Amino acid sequence: MAIFALSDLHLPGTQEKPMDIFGPLWENHPEKIEKNWCAVVKEQDTVLVPGDISWAKTEAEAKADLDFLAALPGKKVLLRGNHDYWWSSVSRLRRRYPALQFLQNDALLVEEVAVCGCRGWVLPGEETTKEDEKIYRRELERLRLSLTAAKALGGSSMLAMFHFPPLLLGQEETAMIDLLQQSGVQTAVFGHIHGTDNFLQVIEGRWQQMQLHLVSADYLDFMPKLIWTNERNDTHENFSH
Repeated sequence: MAIFALSDLHLPGTQEKPMDIFGPLWENHPEKIEKNWCAVVKEQDTVLVPGDISWAKTEAEAKADLDFLAALPGKKVLLRGNHDYWWSSVSRLRRRYPALQFLQNDALLVEEVAVCGCRGWVLPGEETTKEDEKIYRRELERLRLSLTAAKALGGSSMLAMFHFPPLLLGQEETAMIDLLQQSGVQTAVFGHIHGTDNFLQVIEGRWQQMQLHLVSADYLDFMPKLIWTNERNDTHENFSH
């Protein structure tokens, strides 16, 4: 059994959103996602999808995209991104799409890993507005709720998923990364970041006691990234580097 992650699928919904305007890499990208996903993910595996799942504006418009995900191999854990306007009532989504799992202000156990997280927001800085700071504080409270729920599950380790990165290059610390460290989270996955220049602003790999993974679909060429496996290696470390 393994845990993979792939963010920012940007499936079309019913919107006229040709993603290839962002470069040839995005041409026919839903077909690339399906092909790559089916090549590496098995039915017993789990794929984390941390946000910007569909361009749909309503749940009805998102149905085709959610059905597309539900039909792919493995279990799927979905988190809301800043473009997921279709995501309204999480309780209704859970009723209507039992094949999908929706993470919001809570946590779930995937094998022995407690999965938690929140959407996050633009990190506080010189260019953020008062409204940005308000949203960031609200997301921080949601992360606290999720971490509390994760600890109550009693897993052997904790994995946090975000849409926005919890830390960027040049920032020594943020409230979110501090909270993760205090809670003993071992690894975090996030998306939202696109484009070669922006990829260079991301901290990925080992950072202090955590492993950080950028899993935006275009960064990974639409291939789900292996994050965790229950096949232990010689060092007994089963999180991917």
